[in-house]
Amino acid sequence: MRDLLLQCAGILAILVALIHGLLGETKVFPRATIEPPRLRTLIRLVWQASTVAWIGCGVLLIATPWMDSASARRWIVLTMIGVFGFSACANAWATRGRHFGWMALTAVVVMAVAGY
Repeated sequence: MRDLLLQCAGILAILVALIHGLLGETKVFPRATIEPPRLRTLIRLVWQASTVAWIGCGVLLIATPWMDSASARRWIVLTMIGVFGFSACANAWATRGRHFGWMALTAVVVMAVAGY
């Protein structure tokens, strides 16, 4: 059951990341006015870097049950709890709780904790 929870957390992490990237490109950046243009490009790339990082985190959570090392499992799960926990808190604070992102990120954390 613990392994299944970690894998579900990983799948949810990947889905959240893909939604994050898609919403950024379709909703946020088309309306954003950022000058100079090179700064706009930088901010867009940083936004998508977090998308790629979250996908990598999801892949690690999915792969964790097949690792033979208990130490690797512990460090991967604890790191992901920190990454997604911080992201959930930052999202909730920045949007004053009006965005669904913090709830989805918190769900990843809860499943990872349960799978730990």
